[in-house]
Parts: sequence; C-alpha cells; structure tokens
Amino acid sequence: MRLIFLGPPGAGKGTQAQFIEERFHIPQISTGDMLRASAQEQSELGIEIQSIMSSGHLVPDPLIIKLVQARITEPDCQNGYILDGFPRTVSQAQALQEASVKIDMVLAVDVADEILVKRLSGRRIHPASGRVYHIENHPPVAENTDDITGEPLIQREDDQKATVLKRLQIYRKQTQPVVDYYYQLATSSYVAEKPRFVKVDGNQSSLVIFEKIINLINNL
Repeated sequence: MRLIFLGPPGAGKGTQAQFIEERFHIPQISTGDMLRASAQEQSELGIEIQSIMSSGHLVPDPLIIKLVQARITEPDCQNGYILDGFPRTVSQAQALQEASVKIDMVLAVDVADEILVKRLSGRRIHPASGRVYHIENHPPVAENTDDITGEPLIQREDDQKATVLKRLQIYRKQTQPVVDYYYQLATSSYVAEKPRFVKVDGNQSSLVIFEKIINLINNL
C-alpha cells in the first residue's frame, strides 16, 4: 500500500498519515526528514545534498527523487509507505511518475480556507513541552495557560493570521496544481500505471475522516 497525502496547511493530512502508519505499520516519509538525515551521512549523495543546503539553495528535484527512490527500498517500506506532503510541485510529481515510483492512491484532503485559518490561528502552544491547545476546539482550563504547569501559552509566528493567509496563498499557487495533476493522471486513458485519486472532505473530525480513508484503502 503506497500512498500520497496532499492538502493545505492545517488540513490534517499529517494526522491522518500518522493514523495510517500506526494501523498498517508502514512508514510516514517526510522529504524534509530525509534531506536532513542524508546531509549528515558521508555518502556521495549525502555530501552533495549537504553542500547544496549549506549554501542556502533548494535541493534540485532529481536529487530529491533519488532520495525517495533510495528510501522506499529500505526494509520498513516492504509493505508500503506514505509520502506526506510530497510532491510539492508538478515538476516533482512528473519526475516521480517518470521514475516509475509506485503509488497506489493519492488522497487529497480538501478544507475551505476560512476553516483552515480558524484552525491554525486558534492554536496555542506550551513552548517547554510542545503541548498544543486550540482556543475553540481544545481550550486550556484557564485562558492562555498550560493545564499542567500553569505557564503561559504562546501563538507561534506560523500560526498568526497574516502568516496563515500567506502560507495558504503559497500552497494554492505551488501545490494545488499537484492535486489537479494527479486527478488528470488518474482519469487519463493514455496512462497504464497510474494511482487512484480520491478527494477527502477534511471539514470533519479526524476520526470520521480516518474511517473513510480506511474504507478507501480496503477497497484498493
């Protein structure tokens, strides 16, 4: 079972990927984690990636695809894997397809922007522990105060409304076309090896969404 999870920031794709990882014991693969791990290695590819990242440049798509290809040959990927939030661009999606990386299903979690803004801008964090609250969905007992320590909560810069709106704008411009690419690929009569494409309504509770995804997976 080889899956891609796509969706805007705050859509819950990471949560769903974790649920699937725990249920089916397949790894959730993050290209960011892979890049950092590879940069610490002394392999030829790792040294090249470390040099690029140290210079502040973006790692080219062909190198990222090589990294993904190497990662999915590891033993823990024998029964499948989840690519979480990757590919991020159409060029990466095309490179993945051209490299014959097997994908069974692409799940695009769809959530309205106004709901995403509420979800993200309502988050409050306890810096020391990483505990996450939400002013509407999961508020602390005392306003803006951690339940365990009584220490003040913060709002991360990434969760401020202006930043959230900018992140969503970037997503719609750069990554939304990837969703369209996979829809067109899945419905094409000219491509033999292609993944199934499913759009998932993310305006529901995480457990409801998870059960729907399980049903989709069971029908693969």
